[in-house]
Amino acid sequence: MPESKVSRLVPRDQRVFVACLIALSAIDSVLVGYDSSLMGSFNVMPSYINYFTLTTTTKSLNTAVSYVGGAAISFISGRWTDWRGRREAIFWSALITLVGGVIQGSAVSIASFLAGRLIVGFGMGLAQTSAPTLLAETVPVKWRGFAMGLYYACWGIGTLVASGVCYATQTMNSNWAWRIPSLLQAAPSVCCFGILLFIPESPRWLIAKGRNDEALEVLAIANASGDVDDPVVLLQFKEIQDTIRFEKEREASAWKSLFHASNRKRMLIVATFPLMVMLPGTNIVQFYFGDILSNAGISDPTMQLQINIILTSFTLVVAFAGAFFADRVSRRMLCIGSLTGGIVSLYFLAGLTAKYGESGDKGGIYGTIAMIFLYNATYAWGLTPLTVLYPPEVLSFDIRALGMGVYTLVTKLCGLFVAMVIPFGMEAISWRVYIINASVDILFVLFVVFVWVETRGLTLEEVDRVFDGIKHSNVPDLEAVVNDKNIILEGIDAKGFGRQQVEVDVKKD
Repeated sequence: MPESKVSRLVPRDQRVFVACLIALSAIDSVLVGYDSSLMGSFNVMPSYINYFTLTTTTKSLNTAVSYVGGAAISFISGRWTDWRGRREAIFWSALITLVGGVIQGSAVSIASFLAGRLIVGFGMGLAQTSAPTLLAETVPVKWRGFAMGLYYACWGIGTLVASGVCYATQTMNSNWAWRIPSLLQAAPSVCCFGILLFIPESPRWLIAKGRNDEALEVLAIANASGDVDDPVVLLQFKEIQDTIRFEKEREASAWKSLFHASNRKRMLIVATFPLMVMLPGTNIVQFYFGDILSNAGISDPTMQLQINIILTSFTLVVAFAGAFFADRVSRRMLCIGSLTGGIVSLYFLAGLTAKYGESGDKGGIYGTIAMIFLYNATYAWGLTPLTVLYPPEVLSFDIRALGMGVYTLVTKLCGLFVAMVIPFGMEAISWRVYIINASVDILFVLFVVFVWVETRGLTLEEVDRVFDGIKHSNVPDLEAVVNDKNIILEGIDAKGFGRQQVEVDVKKD
């Protein structure tokens, strides 16, 4: 029996292995969610506001600077991920975030606080390029929707933890109280170092680097609990080999590959999707829920933090449910339904805020809060699972890391826009911001209807047929092999044995 090239720490049981991949995605998601909720909670914490003597401008800058870091590193994150591998890029992202979190939590001035948040942004930007790429290329097809849907469902765990810690420290009545939740931002990075010990490199990256034996072993672990002779494993190995060979023969450079018509459409989808993720209204609720509640007639900071904890708990439950059902609804319908629900919620939120925001009417105030909950529910059900599920699915291997870098760049720029522009908009036109947001969301729905393609249930290589009109491998589709016991696979050469014909005998899944 040949010696294993994959670390012995990597679990050989498929379910345990997938659980480790989900844990990796959860850690990254918790960090992003923690950071988002942290700044939202800080913006209503007297200890934080008084310590730095914040104005609207400095409050916006402190919130937005991490997006500057994420946008800056996205210019090299794709190349870094392709050069050193998905797994190593995740390691460096965790280390960078750890350093940034410590600097942020020990800051004694706005300048040092901004420096820490900038470095945290570097780390999160690299992670948001590398982690989804590794997951999309490694998680088995039948688990991909659930596993990657949980990526940002676990974002709710981060927001809940941050909200809870900030609420607990709020009672300390100390100007230093904000440092505790700030320093805890480094904790997910420490967890990441531990879980990476049980995660291998992406099999697609390994094949691209000529490390075929190792790639075959990883595919076998992911799809058949280590059985390298399983027909599904052999099919995917051949399919990946053929596709990567085609892409290399077509273009030697990822940048040159962007000029192909099908890849231009892929990049159009990936570059515009962050607008739907970041601008439909969710970041207004996340970062500036204090201003929203103040406009609705609730100005007490303690009550605002209590409502935020309830809101994040509710959103977390809905997001987990959405991830569970992610593969039961088409990607397009999931996005359209989520955006449409958000549009309705925002219009009602604007109307109720306009009518009851300064009235003191408890029924009207409760109705306004209900619209905030309803908006979060519609977003968490559909857009949260799709956030990192859909982009790597539509990207081909040759531009996947580059495309995720672009996706991260646009995401961070959108976050920067929300953090810097929305507070001034809220200050100037109040609830009318929600109407503008909802109206723009209608355009997003039309874009999904006319431009998006369906990827549910397809291997990453089978998605090529949707864009190119042809799959770049002569093996049958995975679903056909799983459901038909008599299919013949030709040209399988997974382990160098020169097998030209292998009869498939697959049990129905």
